[in-house]
Amino acid sequence: MTSLRSNTLSRWPTDELLCWVLRGTATIAGTIVLLIVVFLIVEALPALYHVGLPRFFTDPSWHPADGLYNLTPMLWGTLFAMTGSVLIATPLGILSAVFCHYYAPPTLARPYRRLIELLAGIPSVVYGFWGLVVLVPLIAEIQPPGPSLLAGILILTIMILPTITLMADASLANVPQQYLRGAAALGLPRWATIQSVVFPAAKSGLCTGVILETGRAIGETMAILMVCGNVVQIPSSIFDPIRTLTANIALEMAYALGDHRAALFVSGLVLMAMIVALVLAAEWISRGRVYG
Repeated sequence: MTSLRSNTLSRWPTDELLCWVLRGTATIAGTIVLLIVVFLIVEALPALYHVGLPRFFTDPSWHPADGLYNLTPMLWGTLFAMTGSVLIATPLGILSAVFCHYYAPPTLARPYRRLIELLAGIPSVVYGFWGLVVLVPLIAEIQPPGPSLLAGILILTIMILPTITLMADASLANVPQQYLRGAAALGLPRWATIQSVVFPAAKSGLCTGVILETGRAIGETMAILMVCGNVVQIPSSIFDPIRTLTANIALEMAYALGDHRAALFVSGLVLMAMIVALVLAAEWISRGRVYG
């Protein structure tokens, strides 16, 4: 008993040190995020003061040289590309994870997981280059001009697919085995077990994966810039060119001055607001408030 007590006491300083290190790193991370938000607000203030927030959504178009600062077409382009890619990638990713866990033999599931991990590590400019030289010409044969919302959706789908697949794979692996044994004891078929037992047990991790892939889809810049055509308009079809908020910042920040430059920081604030909404949704889901 004395030996056990002395060992426990000797570990306390180490545990206390680790606790303070973790607190310090969390504080640093939070401070960095706060500084980024403050920087965006300070840089955007001139445009908010001279132009006014309503004009960023009511001006006829985006022509900063003429004093027009409408962000709505680019906001819609961002939302359309994000929504389309998430709607395609989510079922594909979840079903891929289900296939690996419950249908594929180990000799196939293992290399398939490695392939998905490899896709997650490919730089976005490589995806964009492939889309520019392969995907865009294919779309142009169907409906010119080729650079379009459809190209952006397909590229984003490929880019975010590893995120949801790997998150779903980890969530399914954490489903307690006794749940599966209980379903087998009741005589449930494999798909009924997956649908009625596995998915409800893994719902928190699956929803977190959807949020993470959505965040990447919102923030992607280079690949979207290369394949979407960069035309400031609200698309009337998936074959129309678009420009997203991130692509607009990347294209114009190098030469923007005055209110034009500040307006690009307003775009950054809009993107930050979208990401904050995703973080709040993730926190809501993690506490189980969505599903009671």
